[in-house]
Amino acid sequence: MLADSDTRWKWGALTAHRLLSGASDPRRDAAAAGREVALHGYLLRGRATPTVRQLAEVGVTAQAMREVTGTEFVTAVDRGKYDVLVVSCVGGAVQAILHGLARAWEGADRRPVVVTGYVGVVYEKLADGLLLRHGADVVLANSRHDADRFRDVYTGVGASPDSVVECALPFLGGAPYDGTARRARRYRGGTVVFAVQPSVPDNRADRTYLLRRAVEHARRHPDREVLVKLRSKPGEHTTHIEELPYQKLVARLDGGTPANFRLAYGNMGEVLDTTDLLVTVSSTAALESLHRGIPTAVLTDLGVREVLGNHHFLGSGCLASWDEIDAGYLPEPDPAWTARQGVAVGDAYRTAFDAARARVAELAAADRLPPLSPYYTPVTAPGYLPRILGRYGFQPDGTPRPGTTADGAAEAGGLRRVVRNTMREAARGAYRHGVQRVAPVIRRMGEL
Repeated sequence: MLADSDTRWKWGALTAHRLLSGASDPRRDAAAAGREVALHGYLLRGRATPTVRQLAEVGVTAQAMREVTGTEFVTAVDRGKYDVLVVSCVGGAVQAILHGLARAWEGADRRPVVVTGYVGVVYEKLADGLLLRHGADVVLANSRHDADRFRDVYTGVGASPDSVVECALPFLGGAPYDGTARRARRYRGGTVVFAVQPSVPDNRADRTYLLRRAVEHARRHPDREVLVKLRSKPGEHTTHIEELPYQKLVARLDGGTPANFRLAYGNMGEVLDTTDLLVTVSSTAALESLHRGIPTAVLTDLGVREVLGNHHFLGSGCLASWDEIDAGYLPEPDPAWTARQGVAVGDAYRTAFDAARARVAELAAADRLPPLSPYYTPVTAPGYLPRILGRYGFQPDGTPRPGTTADGAAEAGGLRRVVRNTMREAARGAYRHGVQRVAPVIRRMGEL
């Protein structure tokens, strides 16, 4: 399984287990899952490569783990004996890997089944992201709503929609919400969790506003505990770049924070175990919360806008403002909406991966699979595809650029490898510093 961020590692690793074992969540039954699925993890080297802490927080382990470039991954899996490859990356990386694998497997009698998909709610760049994923044997859709949209996009450009298979998000789970349990909490009024996002909203004023409202809610309700669930620590990256970490914003709030307010890290499922109200702008955590029957509020304070992603929750019954939450309002989700959006519960979730599992098993058992055939080629996208492939070390025909493969690295002497690795880490640190410190300053100067 190849992933390029902590959230995509979470989706990809859990998807692999769901597809190949049919077992329960491996995070809650690691011993059983380990006997059933031999998961080999590859981390795509880049700005969002997860840290050890981030991987541990996801709670999914692999029998082997290796950090690679795109071309090194293609070389590694071409030589390895794998049944299924789950490519859990940003669209451009998926497209580059598909072309690299297609070239590497030319004329091969046998090859692995290639699976890809999205890590959560698809509320932007639908056509762009989908066409970059076309060419995989299976493109997973996390809901009936997504499956219909995915097939429409592929059909609309004349590409085959047969790869689209409906399933659900692989990380839904946990015990159903028990409202009586909050009486046993440290704060008898229960726990309110504000699940933040790295890039939504994307400016200091709006992020500070949401943080301040969470703090004010804690002051208004001293019988409640208010947690701000953070995605990453400063210096770490996730799927999206976080230029204004809430950890830094909270330190600058006038008046500080009350005793019943705190910042929290950790696995989202474990945080939800003691949550009585989940508040967010548009995080996928809302779907995890709804799956468990936890009261869930999708904020409208900054408007219902595509740029925020909360437009995805139109019709859900979950839209609410901090004013309404302060007054005690608890949204009630619409069952028809949740069913169509993949928020399956009970038997519906236990069978959500049956179709995908059957499709993968059928393909894996075939005597011969057809060559990978992405929609984008040098003929259909001559001005777009070469740039994408070049970004990940491939030439326009899908072959690795000279010196980008694992063999090229092996030819280097020991000292050269040490220098290269040191320079790589320095460059990554400089990039993160530029993103988090320098770029925001330049933008502020431009607004003067």
